[in-house]
Amino acid sequence: MKKLFVLLLVLSIAGFAFAGGQQESAEPAAESGGSENLEWSKQVDVTKIKSRDGQPLLLEMEQKEIPERPEDPESLPETDPMHWYDMEYAGWSAEKVNIPESPADGARGKEVVVIINGDHPYLTAFGNGVQKVAGAYQMDATILSPNWDVAVQNQMLDEAIVDEPDMIVLVPLDAKVAVQQIRKVNQAGIPIIVSNMLPEDEGMKYCIAWTGPDDWGQFRMLAREWADEMKSNFEGEDIGVAYVQHAPGGSPYFARCWGPMSELSEYAPDIETLDYQAPGFEAEKTMQVVSDWITRFGDDLKGICAADDSAQAIGIQEALQKAGREDIVVVAAGNSKVGMDAVKAGDLHAITYQSAEADGAIAVKTAADWFNGEEIEPVRYLPKKVITAENVEEFMPAQW
Repeated sequence: MKKLFVLLLVLSIAGFAFAGGQQESAEPAAESGGSENLEWSKQVDVTKIKSRDGQPLLLEMEQKEIPERPEDPESLPETDPMHWYDMEYAGWSAEKVNIPESPADGARGKEVVVIINGDHPYLTAFGNGVQKVAGAYQMDATILSPNWDVAVQNQMLDEAIVDEPDMIVLVPLDAKVAVQQIRKVNQAGIPIIVSNMLPEDEGMKYCIAWTGPDDWGQFRMLAREWADEMKSNFEGEDIGVAYVQHAPGGSPYFARCWGPMSELSEYAPDIETLDYQAPGFEAEKTMQVVSDWITRFGDDLKGICAADDSAQAIGIQEALQKAGREDIVVVAAGNSKVGMDAVKAGDLHAITYQSAEADGAIAVKTAADWFNGEEIEPVRYLPKKVITAENVEEFMPAQW
């Protein structure tokens, strides 16, 4: 095992309204003259700002274990954590290709185009983080959404390349398609940071860095909490579980199903996977899937893990209520208001903490660091935390 240090750049924003508010002590007094820009930009301090949920998102260092890559990860069973090596550890060993050299002339005045993957309350909060950090550095950030259409996202990338911004930030829709997207931007000589959704490892060669949640890591943490609760509740009984998956194609589709599944294969190998399906993000469709599981598996179904703590979680609870099943332990990705309210009510046992504002903010902070000529790590993660009834109040009010 080799140890790499992961910079946890976590940002939070308070005192800045999404449309034209004022930052509080986030930036130094502006000075004129191009030679002053770098020094001015280096003085900007975003570590004192808090996010809407009041969490201080500070600069921290965390040690992360990066195991040696198996010779052929895909030859291993899907329940083996090492099968997913190239996804979980994407970017750490990629040899960079054609990465532009930083101008090292400061972040102020730079134009950044942020192309997200779709319209969703999480991504609205993500955009808040983008704009607030861009505001602190006096950068011009434009956010574009293809509303979950890969063809539209490709068109937006093409138009952004023609406009020649100082930086492009991309939230990929599809891990495979992202490789071609990132390479195209790279070949145009425009620096690119990839955010939130992981591309396949090949795509990491062509970007400055990837920023976002350690989805695999946090779902491995969640899986252990989930297993402990089920084993406590159902001691001596057979335990079967099922997974409500994310949208196919993106990295959460894999991380939020096979992350916990492969973790349980080692941590709690007696827990059996009964089924996994991707019904989308409509509560009605999720309810139908879960109702079918209850009918098919009966008392063998002891736990459900969901990729979403809002619409999917609502559908799960509707199905459980109709069937009178209060015993099933449900966990999910988080942390929306719906999800945190469900944790408080006891409908969800646990969710992951994932600051949407910090997710957008860390990408722009990384861009600012690059403009300032700083050395950039290949991967910058958000912190990993699990929210239960014991600590949910610490994360209120919700960001989305």
